[in-house]
Amino acid sequence: MSDSQQIFDAEHLETEACTLRFLGIQPYEIVWQKMLNFTLNRTPATVDELWILQHEPVFTLGQAGKEEHILNAQNIPIVRSDRGGQVTYHGPGQLVIYLLIDVRRNKFGVRQLVDLIEHSIISVLRLYGVAGETKAGAPGVYVNDKKIAALGLRIKQGCSYHGLSFNIDMDLRPFSYINPCGYAGLESTQLVDLINKPVHNLFEQAQAKLLNDLQANLVSFTAESLG
Repeated sequence: MSDSQQIFDAEHLETEACTLRFLGIQPYEIVWQKMLNFTLNRTPATVDELWILQHEPVFTLGQAGKEEHILNAQNIPIVRSDRGGQVTYHGPGQLVIYLLIDVRRNKFGVRQLVDLIEHSIISVLRLYGVAGETKAGAPGVYVNDKKIAALGLRIKQGCSYHGLSFNIDMDLRPFSYINPCGYAGLESTQLVDLINKPVHNLFEQAQAKLLNDLQANLVSFTAESLG
């Protein structure tokens, strides 16, 4: 039994690309430790997984993160993580997807995996009539210079963990308590504020669309690189 199965009694789905695990709302540190354990204990035959969840409110600092970018924690917990990047916020209403991918087996480069994630998010935004874009040297996705999705990955033993966070329908105020991703004055936005009319079950719908795009892109890239 995998480490994720032992810890999370949650819905999971086997697909062509990977195993999907739907974890609900979880504390950051517990999930971080479990995906690290999963990565350290996987074998060349281990099936890749995507963990889909939301986090309880938390600020996280990447490996090189500077605490000076946390301007006012407002009693929100701060966790120093081993992911890439600076500081970000996670909370309910933000979609988090962790990509536990054997990049060596699938012949991914880190840059290629980042591009795949960013393009998948941009494709989902396009379905809602929203124009997303990337910025050189600043991983993530932006709309009108405001950040809507952040990326932070770590590669260990040829495998990725951590992943993406996508602001869908959440309280954005905590982003004003930090310099998001280390950029003073960088504003954040979310999908619910960018669409022209209310969408029923927006979070679930956007989650399903992004999962479909991620899996399709993973399968397509893997087939191309191995073919």
